Amino acid sequence: MPANTYALPEPLLNLLSQFLEERVTPQVTIDPNQLAYRWVGGHSGHLEPLAVNLFLGLEDLLGIDTQKSKLIQNTRQFLKGYPANHVLMTGTRGAGKSSLIRALLQAYHSKGLRIIEIARDDLQVLDKIRAAINDLPADCQCRYIVYCDDLAFNGQDESYRTLKSVLDGALDSEQDKLLVYATSNRRHLLPQLMKDNVNIYNGQTDEVNPYETIDETVSLSDRFGLWLSFHPMKQETYLHIVQHYLAKSRHSAQNEAIDTELPADVRTQALRWASERGGRSGRVAYQFSRYWHGRELLAVEDNAS
Repeated sequence: MPANTYALPEPLLNLLSQFLEERVTPQVTIDPNQLAYRWVGGHSGHLEPLAVNLFLGLEDLLGIDTQKSKLIQNTRQFLKGYPANHVLMTGTRGAGKSSLIRALLQAYHSKGLRIIEIARDDLQVLDKIRAAINDLPADCQCRYIVYCDDLAFNGQDESYRTLKSVLDGALDSEQDKLLVYATSNRRHLLPQLMKDNVNIYNGQTDEVNPYETIDETVSLSDRFGLWLSFHPMKQETYLHIVQHYLAKSRHSAQNEAIDTELPADVRTQALRWASERGGRSGRVAYQFSRYWHGRELLAVEDNAS
């Protein structure tokens, strides 16, 4: 009987190969000299090196001094090999949560800090990333923050269980080289529904232990040892940030000291800019400073011509 009598048809073999490629994560390797990676390509993807821009410093992030100091302390403990916590940053949009991560890399990359950015939908590859970090040479002094932005799950999403297992196991020794820093607009990451409480109070549930349903919704955020909350910004804080960024950009462009007092017309326009965008934040202040300084430079060029 010919050897290929039971061979699968070629179209079926192609489909099988495609199926396996989509579900088998390739070997993950990490270069300690690379400052930052981003996971791309889904489950069968890879770590893509990032060309990072280190222009943003911790001193540029104003109005969040308490959150910044706690995050710096936790990160310094981590880099020293001392016990440190996973971090969940929650609160208003544009307050500086993501910017803090970039600023940390600028401040501490020379101390061995490295960043790996991963999307919520790719959390299933965290175990492989951790294994790759553990496979680094014993004398490697780099430590890795796995950064997940806008972390949140719906009630039907089961991928959060992968993150729970990693958070439980990622600090299995004081010398572990991986922490998870995540940002979210939702403190408990999973939705908490009023009907869950109502059903319990009214006895309209088939569960023997109905309160475990509510406990499950907060169990993920409990895995983060450090919670940092970001709140809406006061007007004067917002204007101070506008002033800071305008002073910095003008000084960089002109290479000379300038008056940092915010003129009345700039103040008025900055407040209008924030009002049109639905609120004050560090992000809005930075965007306004770019708009205003760019307009100034263009006006100078137009007048010169």
